[in-house]
Formats: sequence, C-alpha cells, structure tokens
Amino acid sequence: MAKQKSEKVKKVKKDHKPGYLKEVKTELKKVSFPSFKDVMKYTLATLVFCGVLVVFFLLLNLLLSVVKGMF
Repeated sequence: MAKQKSEKVKKVKKDHKPGYLKEVKTELKKVSFPSFKDVMKYTLATLVFCGVLVVFFLLLNLLLSVVKGMF
C-alpha cells in the first residue's frame, strides 16, 4: 500500500513545468509597449499637472501667511 502511494507521488513530480524565465519571455511577448509619442504626451501631462499643483500650493501658502499676519 505504501509503495503505491510513493509511486503516485513520483508520477506527479515527473510532470515538468516550463521554467520561470520561459514564462517571463512568453508574458513579455504579450505586452504592448507605448510609442515614443505616447510617452512624451503622458510625460508632458504629468509635468503640467505638477506645475499646477506647485502654483496652487504656493498661492495657498501665500494666502495663509497673509491671514496669519493679520492676527
């Protein structure tokens, strides 16, 4: 009985799965990378958004320092 169980375990372990690097290569083939134009567009949008936030916080800081100076 014990011999049969060990044979079943060996059969299960014999199934060979593809290696990690082969799986990575397969998945990378499925990836669609953005074009240079798209990357530049999103970079510019990010920089503009950061600029807007900088201006907003500078104005907020100025306003709060004026309000603090009144008291």
